[in-house]
Amino acid sequence: MANIVGAITTSHVPAIGRAIARNLQADPYWKPFFDGWPPVHRWLDSVKPDVAVVFYNDHGLNFFLDKMPTFAIGAAPEYRNADEGWGIPQVPAFQGEQDLSWHLIESLVADEFDVVSCQEMEVDHAFTLPMALMYPSQAWPVKVVPVCINTVQFPLPSARRCYALGEAVGRAVRAWKSDARVVVLGTGGLSHQLDGERAGFINKDFDLAFMESLLHDPRWATQFDSTQLVEKAGTQGVELLMWLAARAALGERATSVHRNYHIPISNTASGLMVMAPAA
Repeated sequence: MANIVGAITTSHVPAIGRAIARNLQADPYWKPFFDGWPPVHRWLDSVKPDVAVVFYNDHGLNFFLDKMPTFAIGAAPEYRNADEGWGIPQVPAFQGEQDLSWHLIESLVADEFDVVSCQEMEVDHAFTLPMALMYPSQAWPVKVVPVCINTVQFPLPSARRCYALGEAVGRAVRAWKSDARVVVLGTGGLSHQLDGERAGFINKDFDLAFMESLLHDPRWATQFDSTQLVEKAGTQGVELLMWLAARAALGERATSVHRNYHIPISNTASGLMVMAPAA
């Protein structure tokens, strides 16, 4: 059966892509962010995953406000990105792991999750930038399965529901008849708000409490409804739902491999964690 080697949770701000394109990794503004990544690269070299299951949110490249599924899973042979208007260079296509995709879809439907299956799918910066941070050469050594969660248009899935989704994905991956090594990603956040009266809002205390909870009390954030999460983390800070799903996929206990927190990058609190399942 397949083995989940760990989870990576990270921010996906579009400005990261511009910084990579302009080789600004050593720039004083960006250095504290990019300095968080070499330990991740060393960890990836040691665990050598074959597949990445990526929990992320689409920002209009694949879904828009007229059609916004709560949960959608890619089942395509490959995934490409396109110009989103941010000035981010396109990256090479990702090869899909279709056998795992369909296994997840069937397992989740059996667990009473009504998922949208996508046999054609584009992926935006929420997917491509974390992958580029993990693999700076952009010669992707892993096949991928995108799992898209709506954090754009209300009503949003609850934190409790997203945690349950992650648990179900974890069970399904471990039941997949393969000897593949699987890494789980949760991308987005942490606290930020890009519009309205609270534009520029960052809540460091909440971010750090949330990151700590993923190790010692992973269901902590499920006590908050969507409105409360917006209040605490900002309108776009609800992207922490992807972190919850990724953490839930690891199982009941997890250990910390690495973490980094830096503010701000592009008016956003940047978080990074690597966690491994605990025995």
